[in-house]
Formats: sequence, structure tokens, C-alpha cells
Amino acid sequence: MRDRRLLGYARQMRREMTPAEQRLWYALRAKRFEGVRFRRQTVLGSYIVDFASRSQMLVIEVDGDTHAGRERHDAARDRALHGMGFRVLRFANSDVMGNFESVLGAIGEAIRQAPLPGPLP
Repeated sequence: MRDRRLLGYARQMRREMTPAEQRLWYALRAKRFEGVRFRRQTVLGSYIVDFASRSQMLVIEVDGDTHAGRERHDAARDRALHGMGFRVLRFANSDVMGNFESVLGAIGEAIRQAPLPGPLP
């Protein structure tokens, strides 16, 4: 069963997206990018991830200044998501805002390298 507190917080985060998250969401939403469906601010296990594609088993995180000094936490989070079978891409807000085409290129490359569908480990 899903944690109602997490679901409520994810809903709030959808309403309060950062400019970088908004920019990336505009490119990813409604299967606009490579025909892949992404969800924003969605709950996976005990985490809320910025963007996720279940069909590609891909999570995209956009990290702002609040992630400075949280490298150990982020690494543990990434390991947990990997344990669920997800690949994780992380981009800084500054990359999304200043190097958008490269960010999209990296996401496209990850989609093209998607693992074959099958059961999760």
C-alpha cells in the first residue's frame, strides 16, 4: 500500500516545480520525447523521484543547490532505486537551464540503451 503522506507531498511537489524541472517536464510530458511516457514527482518505494518512465525503468533527477552536501544520501537513494531495477540519471539545475540539448541527448541515449523487457531482479 502506498504511503498517503508521500503521495500528498508528491502532489505538492508537482505544483511547486523548479524552473529547471518545469523546463524538462515540458520536453518529456505527453510522450513528446522519443514516444516514452514519463511521470513527474512520482512515488517509487519510499522515494519521490522527479521523473520516471516505468517502461524504460529510468529515473531522471534534477538536482538543485539543496543537494550540495547530500551526496551520501543521494548515493544511497540511487542504490535503492537500482535495487528496484531502475537506472538513474542526475542533472544539475544549471545543466538543464544552460545545456538543455546535452541533457536531452543523454536522456535519449539512456532510452536507446534500455534493457530488454523482462522480470525485475
